[in-house]
Amino acid sequence: MTGFGGTASSGMVDWNLAVATATRLVRPGPDVSRDEARAVVAELRRHAKASEEHVRGFTRMTTEETHDTPVLVVDRPGWVRANVAGFREILKPLLEKMQERRAGSPGSAVLGAVGGKVTGVELGMLLSFLSSRVLGQYETFAPAGRDLPAGENGGGRLLLVAPNIVHVERELDVEPHDFRLWVCLHEETHRTQFTAVPWLRDHLEGEIQSFLAETDVDPMTFLERIREAAQSLVGGRPEGEEEDGGRSFVELVQTPAQREILGRLTAVMSLLEGHADYVMDGVGPSVVPTVAEIREKFQQRRAKGASRLDQALRKLLGLDAKLKQYRDGERFVRAVVGDVGIDGFNRVWTSPNTLPTKAEIAKPADWIARVHRRTEP
Repeated sequence: MTGFGGTASSGMVDWNLAVATATRLVRPGPDVSRDEARAVVAELRRHAKASEEHVRGFTRMTTEETHDTPVLVVDRPGWVRANVAGFREILKPLLEKMQERRAGSPGSAVLGAVGGKVTGVELGMLLSFLSSRVLGQYETFAPAGRDLPAGENGGGRLLLVAPNIVHVERELDVEPHDFRLWVCLHEETHRTQFTAVPWLRDHLEGEIQSFLAETDVDPMTFLERIREAAQSLVGGRPEGEEEDGGRSFVELVQTPAQREILGRLTAVMSLLEGHADYVMDGVGPSVVPTVAEIREKFQQRRAKGASRLDQALRKLLGLDAKLKQYRDGERFVRAVVGDVGIDGFNRVWTSPNTLPTKAEIAKPADWIARVHRRTEP
């Protein structure tokens, strides 16, 4: 890999070092034999393929482009490499802007080389932490690489993290085959959302780039936020920080303009995550015999989280907001489908103008009134 404007270490983040650090620190996966691992990979691929038909049938969202988005069953280092590639792509404008801002400062060349390596190590620590927690992921902005194919013409890729799926199914003590299909249904819904709604990827990318363009944060402040997260991993906390103190990355970079953009992004992400949970539960009873048990145990796991360290990192990285998105988004989808049916709900995919606002996520009747032009009696 090359960095921004030269070698990997010349920019704000040494991406190669981030990958190397995460790969070195990543926790070992569950104990499985070579034959068991092969069987898990093969089964996940079968379930991913079967999920296409299940999801499209339930959602009534038609797509001819799933062939453009490969399904990759990866291990934890594979997830790290894929996400570093995605981060480099989406953060490039922001980091270039920060690099230019720092260029005129005294000793910028030395600070750049050292800072890029420090940030690379600390980002690697964060990625190693996250790599053991993600079950699956639809990478919307994935650039194609030699070892990590992605769809052409802006298509993404679907990642299924095999060791994490096995770890969680054992932790929850649920039926493995059912759990694997259940996870695939959720992730396949995300793939269907983006392949059936051609404008959605460009819309999201435009919103994210507008958000980043409005960012006016000092480079050292940005790096300090990564440092605080890394310190949390080793049990340290900046001196004087209160128990529940600290802000997430998202909170750090907000301006008034960004707050508006963030509100729209939050609404879209709530919609996408809630829709995936709704579909997973809707399809589940017909194809996943133990879906009720899986859902109950998984919800309990989500609610209680892991250790105190895990909770601190969730706050810093903004992951608590993501958990709230699942709940709020699913309530919105369920309420809308209950009122106007699945076809009425699917009007949400017509254009950016029919996406729900953050306020409408909380009050589905307002979205129905606006999009379906219905007035309350």
